[in-house]
Order: sequence, then structure tokens, then C-alpha cells
Amino acid sequence: MVAPCAATDLRYQDSLHSVRHFILGTAGHIDHGKSTLVEALTGTDPDRLPEERARGMTIELGFAHLEFDDPSGAGTRYSLGIVDVPGHADFVRNMVAGVGSIHLALIIVAADDGWMPQTAEHVEILRYLGVERVIITVTKSDLLEDEDLLRLDLAERLAETPYADSPVVMTSALGDIGLDDLRATIADLLREVPDPPDIGRPRLAVDRVFSPRGVGSVVTGTLTGGRLRAGQEVFVMPGGLRGHVRTLQNHNQILPEAMPGMRTALNLPDVPRATEQDPHGLKRGDTIVATTPGGEPRATDCIDVELWRLPAAEGAMAPGRLKRERGLRSGSMLHWHHGSGWQPARIHLAGGSVLPPGQRALAQLRFSQPVHACAGDRFILRDPSKQLTLAGGLVLEPLGHRRRFRRPAHQEMLRTRAEAPDDLPVWLRGLLQRDLAVPAAGLLSQSPFSHDEITVLVQRRDLEWNRVGEWLVLTVWWQQQLDAAAAGVRAHHTAHPEQIGLSLAELRRLMEPGLPDKRLFEPILDVLEANGFVRGQGILRAAEHIPSLPPQLEQAAATVRSDLAVKPLEPPTLSVLAPDPKRQQALKFLVETGEVLVLDAKTHLLRSAYQQARDLIVNHLRQAGSATASDLRSVTGTTRRILMPLLERLDAEGVTVRKGDDRVLP
Repeated sequence: MVAPCAATDLRYQDSLHSVRHFILGTAGHIDHGKSTLVEALTGTDPDRLPEERARGMTIELGFAHLEFDDPSGAGTRYSLGIVDVPGHADFVRNMVAGVGSIHLALIIVAADDGWMPQTAEHVEILRYLGVERVIITVTKSDLLEDEDLLRLDLAERLAETPYADSPVVMTSALGDIGLDDLRATIADLLREVPDPPDIGRPRLAVDRVFSPRGVGSVVTGTLTGGRLRAGQEVFVMPGGLRGHVRTLQNHNQILPEAMPGMRTALNLPDVPRATEQDPHGLKRGDTIVATTPGGEPRATDCIDVELWRLPAAEGAMAPGRLKRERGLRSGSMLHWHHGSGWQPARIHLAGGSVLPPGQRALAQLRFSQPVHACAGDRFILRDPSKQLTLAGGLVLEPLGHRRRFRRPAHQEMLRTRAEAPDDLPVWLRGLLQRDLAVPAAGLLSQSPFSHDEITVLVQRRDLEWNRVGEWLVLTVWWQQQLDAAAAGVRAHHTAHPEQIGLSLAELRRLMEPGLPDKRLFEPILDVLEANGFVRGQGILRAAEHIPSLPPQLEQAAATVRSDLAVKPLEPPTLSVLAPDPKRQQALKFLVETGEVLVLDAKTHLLRSAYQQARDLIVNHLRQAGSATASDLRSVTGTTRRILMPLLERLDAEGVTVRKGDDRVLP
């Protein structure tokens, strides 16, 4: 028998072995010896409450540590956090809180009782939560009368489940019977299990909170999704409280960093524990989330999911067989068990009013209080009044939207995610097909994919999507928007050849109804500017466009030019210069093409006249050094009505500088 390694030996052992961290959980009916087996394996009694020890019944989650070398001699050492769960039907809620992050389950069956109703429900829960590997562990084997008969019964119970070929190990805590076989079997299964994934999104579902004197709040849970370091800033979700990790431990050993798959204790000194007076502090069911490049975590009051129900026949031994054969109705209020907590949730099915056993459906779960989840998370739904597990599911969209839920494009996105829950390109494609364009920052931040994976994919040259500034766009749709904008500008050139271009305000009015976000208008202009269009003075034009007057305005333009040229520095007022629509259109054309300058709302000059006045003023100031407005009026021979806006324009252009009542050269 391999004894557990003391904490003081860990550094030495780590130097000799490749240590792999996993979580092992128990499951099974009450009084089948789960806690006794854990104590025999680890030397730790997981029943820590006085009430549990007095009654001989597990009520709360219990925890222990098992560490041993792979018996195969592969040079691997397994460091297993063990979560021992209650077996009584009244404490299924606590049981679910303990098995949400396990990598391997021991389904405990007592030799003298055999398969029992709560065994069946625990197996259902493991299936719904996606636990792939189990060991059927028979306890009290010294009381076994017919091993072959028991094995046959177990095989029949599991025949229609994914656990049909799972190993069966006979054990007894009395005399340590079968414990070495159990360790060897655990190693056999874990040898083929990949290390817990590190996607750079560390989360810890809080299953215990306590406050040692002088330390502040301490929480425990299983770390998933990424590494967590001492000193790191974290959020407590769904409330959004901020804190930092002062220290962290794994099985009473202080570490600078915890890895996915570790049972982890975090000291959060600046986050208070929840109390009756202040229920918003730390409590079981919260999730500790580290800050990541994807942005701050978010909570919501609805999530979109795929639900599924096991066939009724497969739950024949579970409690409430007849009741679970009924359909799950849309609108039902059930308990949503996720991570280490639960919330009441109302179910809204997408494809009908009832979900019968053995079927799957898209659904939206709506909550009275915000919840925090990530896409790819698994959960179960229970009826607390009838103590029934009714369904399991997968989170597809952790930030749901009630009005959007039934839209066809959104439903299609959810279907593609459900069909390929581990395929990042499928998720990205589905998101873009729904939204057409999305901000690249924080993309799929609450998903089962790492920030680095997403960044690499976004930057990849792909025919389906394209990076445009801070946006990721669906390529086909984006090209349609560019084509539409270009066509709008060219159509304006055709209809109004006298105008220099289409006003940006009018182009925005044309484009915005087809854009999922108004902020996309500027990137459209940027791309057009880089591809043969010119933006300026509130307009956009094709670079090849040369404004030209239509024949019906040529005479009006000639008249405007003539009137302005009679006395170039004493032009007529606007009402005299352009008294009718044709001459007004002609004047607008001459202004847009730069032939005429606007000094103020009532004053227009030929560009040649403005140049003449500027030269006169500059030459005079070079000789005199400075001059008043009265001096410059004499120099130019114009009136004060013309001179004052003329001087203001020269000041604005930096040709002259005003000092008191004088003008000087800069």
C-alpha cells in the first residue's frame, strides 16, 4: 500500500516526478461507505462537522488529499483533491456543488445493499455534468455473498450508459482490502486523461467560505481554466466585488501559483464574508474570476442553453421514475445547479412547449438575480419540491438577451455552437453570421477558448471574416456595405455633377440602417479613402470625379462670375449676387470647386480677388511693420463690410496676426 505523502515531502517529490493534478469525486447512496473509503485511502476523515460525525451521515462536502506514484513506474505522481459528497436525497444540492469540476468519479456501491435509488440519481447527475470516467467501487466487499451476481447486476444497471465498460473494484476499509487495486485503477484511467486545460481564464467555484481571526476571508474550491497567482486581482461573481489574492494554498501548502485541477484555498483580505446583515459578500455559489485580456467578467439575468433529458428508461431506478417520464414544460420554474451554487430559473423552450425524456432542445433560462457563467459550462436542472433531477445542459450564450432569443439568426448561431462545442472557427463564424460585425476586443471572452487562440484566429487571413480596425467583420457582408457606400457616392455624382461630392451626413443616413452598430460608419469611410475616394469638408467623392455644371446652369454661373469681377474687392451682397435658385446653385458649385471663396454668410469673393487683397496687405505690412484696419482699407480700396471678414480669414490662415487694433506679419 502506498502511503499519502506528507506536505513537507512535496518539494522533494516534485523534483523526482512529474506531478499531475486532478480532482476525484465520490458518488453513491447514503451509508454505502463513501467517507470511510476516503479516510482509508487518505488518512483524512472528510466528515468535518460534529453533526456529521454524531449522526454517521455526510451532510456537507468533505475534502481530502491523495498523493501517490503511478504503480506502472511511469515516473508520474498523482496529486488528487478528493471531494466527498452527501449520499442522502435531502442533500443532492450539496452533492451537485461538489462534482461540477471533477475529472474522475468513484461510484460507490455497498456490497450488502447493491444498487440503490440515490446511486441511480447520482449517476444521472454525473452524466449530465459530462463526467466521462468513473470507477465502480464496491465497498464492504467482506460482506459480499455472490460477487458474480453483483457484477451482473451492475452491468445491467450501466448497460445503456457511457459507463458500461467502466472498471469495477472490490474494496473494504476493514483490512485495507482492494485499496492498492483502486489506486492502480485510478492511475490507469488518469494516465490517458489530458492535463486540466489552461486557457488563461482562471475560475474558482466557491464551495466553502470561512474567516480565520486576523486573516480576512478565505475561500476554497477547485481551480479551473487557468493559473492563479498570489497578488492577482480578482472579481467575485456575480456580484462584481473586486479583491486581490494575498496568498493561496493547495492542501495546506502555500504556493506562489495554483494550476488548473488543484483544490485551492484563496485568502481574499479585502472582500468580506456574506452575513445576514450584508448578504452581498462572499458565499458558496460565488465564482472567483481573475482579470484577463478579454476584459472584466459580466453577469446576466438570462442565458441561452442546450437542454437534454436522459431517456426515461435509463432513470428507472432513480427517484420519481413516473414523474420524470413527463415532459419538461416551457415556463416551468426549476433550480439551476451550476458550479457550486444554484438559482431558481424559469425555462423557455425554443422549439415547442414540452421537452420529453430522451430529447434535446434550445432554451433560455431566466433568473430573478444575475448569474455568472461561461459558454461551455455544464449544469443540471432539478425540481426541488419533488427532489428530482430532470435535465442537464450546456451553456451556449452566457450573456443572453430576452428579445433576441427567438430571432432566426440567433437560433442558428446557438444550433451551430451546440453541434460543435469545441470548434472555435464554428463559434466565430456563427457569431459573425448573426451580428455581421463585432468589436475585436473582448471577443468570446466568456467562452471555452483562450484569448491567445482567439487572437491567432482573428488575425488569420480568412475568406469568411476580416479585421477592420477595431472590428471583426463578415467578409461578404462588409464588401456589400463598401459597395453600397461607393455606389451611393457615384450615384450622387451622376445626379449632381455640379457638386463636388456627397455630404457625409447624407451618406450616414443612407448607410446606418444596414449597420449593426453606428460606429462602423467611420471604418467604412476609412476603407473607401484608402481605395479611391477622397474625404474633405464634410463630403466624400470619388477621386476621379471632376465637378461640371449641367448646361442649364452654365449661363447662371457666367452671370455670377461677371458680377463678382466688376469690382473684385467690392462684390455685391448675396441677395444681389444670387437672387434665384439657378444662380444659387451656380454659386454653390463655384464655392465647392474653389473658384469663389466665402468670407461670411453674405460675402463672396473670387479667389483671384482674395489673392490680390492678400498680396496688397502682406506687401504693406512688410514695409510698415504694422497697420490698423483703417490703414488696410485704404491699401485695398475696399469697404469695411468686405475688409473685416477678409482680415479675420487672413488671421485664421496665419497670414496675419492681430495685436490690439493692429495687424502684423507672424
